[in-house]
Amino acid sequence: MSVILFTGLVFVGSLAAGFLGSLTGLGGGVVLVPLLAIGFGVDLRYAIGASLVSVIATSSGAAAAYVREGYSNIRVGMFLEIATTVGAVAGAFLALIAPSNLISIIFGVILIVSAVLSSRKLVDRPGAQSSPLVERLRLDSTYPTSTGPQAYHVQHLPLGFGLMFIAGILSGLLGIGSGAFKVLAMDQVMRLPFKVSTTTSNFMIGVTAAASAGVYLNRGYIAPTVAMPVMLGVLAGSLVGARVLVSARVGVLRAIFAVVVFALACEMIYKGVTGDV
Repeated sequence: MSVILFTGLVFVGSLAAGFLGSLTGLGGGVVLVPLLAIGFGVDLRYAIGASLVSVIATSSGAAAAYVREGYSNIRVGMFLEIATTVGAVAGAFLALIAPSNLISIIFGVILIVSAVLSSRKLVDRPGAQSSPLVERLRLDSTYPTSTGPQAYHVQHLPLGFGLMFIAGILSGLLGIGSGAFKVLAMDQVMRLPFKVSTTTSNFMIGVTAAASAGVYLNRGYIAPTVAMPVMLGVLAGSLVGARVLVSARVGVLRAIFAVVVFALACEMIYKGVTGDV
């Protein structure tokens, strides 16, 4: 395959990954790592390095639009980034010493769990009240709906903070920005509305990825020939996805999230078990 063809195909694949990542809060890396490692035969660690760069691009491209529309909860995102950043650095160091096939299997298992949990529909709890800590940090907010601003309360903040540390480790270890895990933690545990969860995840993943990308860059695992078309494609796709999300239905987003993640998970586990990664 020529360099021009390789670059063009990577760009197109990254465009689709950025669109999906922006729409669901995944960050694009969940699609890019299997695409690069399995579809194009890129070494897994170089694929992770390029994915981390793309995650930063996704966050930069989509987060501004979501903040402007009033969906992202900036205060929640900045508070949880404390945990994800520390975890991301730890995960990046673990990735440099762990076998590639083990990373691939862990990747797949985490994605299957994400797909299963994301298919669960929460029961609305309008009577839920904030905790004193949430009120002190002023984390409760509203988000726009067709009937006007809808208020919501942040629940189980300490547990959510702990899960974000795990999300950070997964980000550094797998190069996915851990958007899937962040969305699930905010949606299933902290009881944020799904659109708020996905948009706040997009706001956060850039900082998480930047923390671990520095470790990969220092070890030489970010190749410009791979990272550049990936970054440009993801950035363009994330901007389109940000526009589509505003009018998208939550049920459709959950279905896309679950199906894509589950399919990629099975492929990554198979490649990891057979050692073909």
